Amino acid sequence: MAHDHRGVSEAAVFHELTDAEMASVGAQVPTRSLPAGRTIYSPRDRAETMYLVKHGRVRLYRVSDDGRTITTGLLGAGAIFGEMDLLGLHMGGTWAEALEDSVLHLLSHDDVRGLLLSDPRVVTRVAEQLAARIAQLERRLVDMACKSVAERTAATLSTLIVPDRGAGQGVRLTHEQLARLTGTTRERTTKALGELAGCGLVRLRRGQVVVVDPAGLVAYADGGYGAPDAGAA
Repeated sequence: MAHDHRGVSEAAVFHELTDAEMASVGAQVPTRSLPAGRTIYSPRDRAETMYLVKHGRVRLYRVSDDGRTITTGLLGAGAIFGEMDLLGLHMGGTWAEALEDSVLHLLSHDDVRGLLLSDPRVVTRVAEQLAARIAQLERRLVDMACKSVAERTAATLSTLIVPDRGAGQGVRLTHEQLARLTGTTRERTTKALGELAGCGLVRLRRGQVVVVDPAGLVAYADGGYGAPDAGAA
């Protein structure tokens, strides 16, 4: 595993540090590159490790008794996850996989104690990250209970693009992959994407969804676009 101090500066938990401090941290924290689809963490893992996303995107999910997967989180650059008692960070029965090609920082128990908990600035950022994770999980639970498939699909797509980059961003996912993220079937997802395309919010290409109207997509997800009901999962 390599060490790359440049990537540490992109992590939200280290934003309060000076360039010299970030370089020092980066020299001590290993990184790992993972291709899309690779499992990062499984419930069988016993090592106490905190992962920090440098580049890419990570999906957290659980597997039900009947084999269905339920997405519990979508994490982008700067997010943290893993198993770390010092932070009250636990995965339980949750799996983690690279949703796209990703690079992660790996922090051991000693790394967390020495590099994170020793600096109040970093501790504050870690607390913010954990609170954001809880809020995201709550939103996903509400979405599953209250929103149509089309609204959930719009919400998922809106989290997979960079807000400041505007229109024309492509999300490279098949209908089956997107269905797993939204907790429904491929057929319902295909129907939902057709509705979004019919509203002029997205364009559909093979293996890719191009977001034409990011703001409209968010409004649709929030039920403020006059979105037709795509049906419950």
